[in-house]
Amino acid sequence: MTDFTEQDLAGSTFRRVDLSGSTFDGVRLAGADLRDADLSDLRVRAAWLKGVRMTGVEVPDMEIHGELGRLVVNGVDVVPLVEAELDRRMPERALMRPTDAAGFREAFATLDRLWAGTVERARALPPERLHEQVDGEWSFTETLRHLGFAHACWVGGIVLADPSPWHPLDLPWDEAPTVDGVPWDRDVRPSLDEVLGVRAQRRATAQAVLDGLTDGGSADEGLAREVSSATPFMTEASGLTVAQCLKVVLNEEWEHRLYAERDLAELPG
Repeated sequence: MTDFTEQDLAGSTFRRVDLSGSTFDGVRLAGADLRDADLSDLRVRAAWLKGVRMTGVEVPDMEIHGELGRLVVNGVDVVPLVEAELDRRMPERALMRPTDAAGFREAFATLDRLWAGTVERARALPPERLHEQVDGEWSFTETLRHLGFAHACWVGGIVLADPSPWHPLDLPWDEAPTVDGVPWDRDVRPSLDEVLGVRAQRRATAQAVLDGLTDGGSADEGLAREVSSATPFMTEASGLTVAQCLKVVLNEEWEHRLYAERDLAELPG
């Protein structure tokens, strides 16, 4: 089949063209106009969909997993409805939106409890299963490694301004830029205990921050203290606060545990 690697096809017109089964990786479709298109079984990952408008569509079966800001379906913004239903199903979810120091400490403690159950479930599986991917998503071990990177990036690299907070087992997100000195070993197969050991260290670092946390109303103290990245990641972000960084970690921990639970259920014992 034709390979269009590193080509500029901006403004091209595709009429009555069969692109079934094609792979689009690192492709810009900003401003594209799709009409009378068959998108059945389409898989979209790590996509930015701001300003997307779909009209005259038929959606007999569709799933969306991600961060939703505004999603209007037939004139109704369904995001508040979805958020309320998720909070109803998982009451602990509301704790992941803390507004004071005590709330942050409670949120992290809640995650500790929930993750303990997930890890216990993982231990019941043969060790090799924890390196298996389900539907192309990260394995259980890779998920824990990525959370180690998230802690290193947002707590170590930003809140604590450590220029090199990394551990060899850290795993950046798939689309992250390659940076010298930042580990990115896709092939290593550490044991669960090895990964949990790193995780315990990272959790202790976060707890030290939480223990000294104050609500802080000014920009130079507590939750409101402004911070910037000491690593190559998130250097373009301005006006970050300690609270914002901790909320990123909370969100990563919450969402990836749900992904892990979903995928563990699919792995054979």
